[in-house]
Amino acid sequence: MTVIHEFSQSIPEWNRGGLHADCENCFGLCCVSLPFTASIYFAVDKDAGQPCSNLQSNFRCGIHHSLRERGFKGCTVYDCFGAGQQVSQVTYGGQDWRQMPNTAEQMFEAFRVMRQLYELLWYLNEALARETTQSIYDELRFMLEETERFTRLNPDSLLELNVSAHRMEINKLLLKASELVREEAIRANKQSNTRGRKKTYERGADLIGAKLRGADLIGANLRGSYLIAADLRDADLRAADLIGADFRDADLSGANLSKSLFLTQFQLNAAKGNADTKIPPTLTRPAHWLA
Repeated sequence: MTVIHEFSQSIPEWNRGGLHADCENCFGLCCVSLPFTASIYFAVDKDAGQPCSNLQSNFRCGIHHSLRERGFKGCTVYDCFGAGQQVSQVTYGGQDWRQMPNTAEQMFEAFRVMRQLYELLWYLNEALARETTQSIYDELRFMLEETERFTRLNPDSLLELNVSAHRMEINKLLLKASELVREEAIRANKQSNTRGRKKTYERGADLIGAKLRGADLIGANLRGSYLIAADLRDADLRAADLIGADFRDADLSGANLSKSLFLTQFQLNAAKGNADTKIPPTLTRPAHWLA
């Protein structure tokens, strides 16, 4: 029997209160700004900038409690990391796109930029919360403060940002953080692997439908991996780098993601799971897992 040893990767508490979607303080920006195409995720086509037919005058969804049943599974997966309320209440000072139709297109574009910045804030906070990244804390903190400054820009300045270049700089740091976290976890857990050398995966690995039930994936590099419909039941994904990993319809029932690296609500929402799936305290167990 494989004995799983705990490794020193405790995650200190930090404030991510502003990095969760607050639909009550948003003007339904994801329901208007983003396009979608009729598929297993959406019942109809919708162009970018066109309000969803289910969006009500108070910016709430008219079928919120039955989205999956009505063919809008994609809506229950999406997460803006809190960018919606930032644009609605801060960037535009509480003035919505219906009140100011002349700025509507700009607001929708600003939301798309802000969503990228808020995703970067999520990853930077995650990296700063890990004990083994102390050697790059100053660099991480600088980029966090710089990104936070960008989120407070006025609409015109926000749209002039070169977000791609900023993301590339941050990604260099996130790669360093990933190496530090994963190497320490693998070292600490080496004795538990009684079956010999673990299988390793390259970044962006094609693991669509892979049979990985019970797999020891501690410290694995699963960045950008395609895990669509993969069987990850009871798998151990602690300290695994999950940035950009596609978990659509992957089965995470009983899996241990409690200390996974760079896991997002978006990824959990896209997957299947149950009450036994271990998730970080900063994320929420999707309602459809318990249905």
